[in-house]
Amino acid sequence: MTDHHLEPAPETTIDVFDRTTTPVLTVDPGDTVVVRSLDAIGHLERQQKPGEERPLMFNPRKGHCLSGPIEVRGAEPGSVLAVRLVSLRPGDWGWTVAAARDNWLTRRLGLADGPPSWLLWELDVERGIGINDRGHSVALAPFLGVIGMPPDAAGEHSTTPPRAAGGGNIDCRELVAGSTLYLPVTVPGALLHLGDGHAAQGDGEVGGTAIECPMTTEVVLDLITDPAIPGIHAVTPAGRITFGFHQDLNEAMAEALDAMLVWMQALLALDGDDAKATALAVASTAVDLRVTQVANEAWGVHAVLPHGAIG
Repeated sequence: MTDHHLEPAPETTIDVFDRTTTPVLTVDPGDTVVVRSLDAIGHLERQQKPGEERPLMFNPRKGHCLSGPIEVRGAEPGSVLAVRLVSLRPGDWGWTVAAARDNWLTRRLGLADGPPSWLLWELDVERGIGINDRGHSVALAPFLGVIGMPPDAAGEHSTTPPRAAGGGNIDCRELVAGSTLYLPVTVPGALLHLGDGHAAQGDGEVGGTAIECPMTTEVVLDLITDPAIPGIHAVTPAGRITFGFHQDLNEAMAEALDAMLVWMQALLALDGDDAKATALAVASTAVDLRVTQVANEAWGVHAVLPHGAIG
């Protein structure tokens, strides 16, 4: 197995998904990659005051500033890419902005006419705490908002919405170090993109941003042919997770729950005509449904089966 390092530079970053993008790194299954990514906007210099404009990697921007794509030899549609998150270390600063967009939520909250609120965070990774310019502190729980592959369709595609095919802007706060995310491969080589570091975020990412920050991420990339279930899923320190992404919250919820019921039927060795109904009955006692994010054009919902919840 080989260790690789990827640093952010104009030739190693991109702000769209495109299946024709030339890989910036090619690895073998089982290899380790240490990826340093800029924050979602792609700041080349840290802000010194909240909301301050500083030089960016892309100007104008199309989407998230992502590192990659990384090609995995042998990856083909029909296989599954396992992304094992070994460690995630935020940079020493981050930012949050809320009410910066005129959308249905800011209109509902009476905030669409502004002004937005910017926070600037000092991140103490050793202590695991972030303190903003207003004096508020939160515990750090770092993860990447974007882990994904381009759609198998011609042209450039936005990095904003999460997709059931390829993942992308999943924004799931459960995907911390020690997690493995399983992504069905969409294009030859997988062409994995990583970025959108979050030092901390609540379920929902209700303001539209988390603590957006640079991130150094160590991942092990592997290919598997026998996934536990179809579709995007994860095993995390908290439990097993399935996902749903849809413009309709009810459908996103149903997608996440349906995938979890398939997983539970296998885990509990359920069969017969009532297997799925039995899985649903057990899920009603043990599975948590959480709104992953509300900020990215499609609702995200994840279902969590905590480790040890069912004996």
